[in-house]
Amino acid sequence: MRLSKLQKYILLQCFERKYSKLDRKNLVAFYNSSKPKIKKQSQINSITVSLDRLIKKGLLVGFGEITKEKVFMENVSLTCLGRLEAKKLLGEQRKLPLKLKKKK
Repeated sequence: MRLSKLQKYILLQCFERKYSKLDRKNLVAFYNSSKPKIKKQSQINSITVSLDRLIKKGLLVGFGEITKEKVFMENVSLTCLGRLEAKKLLGEQRKLPLKLKKKK
């Protein structure tokens, strides 16, 4: 499955949260490292489009409000298929969260 860099970032951020919901405001951090500064409205629009496409692929579930004209997504979480795809993105071998003691 082909995914953009933003979509991969979204999947990995949701995977780090395990079973809790990810607030979409945290996804703006993806653009903090970009050299050419992108307008805030363009960032929000591209995040919204990426979330919609991931939901249509069945990788995410969106939580929010639905009105007659518009859908407002506030939180997202991974589906089972999304967890499998995120594991593939991480690769076969994952790093263990070990803390090493420093020698004095």
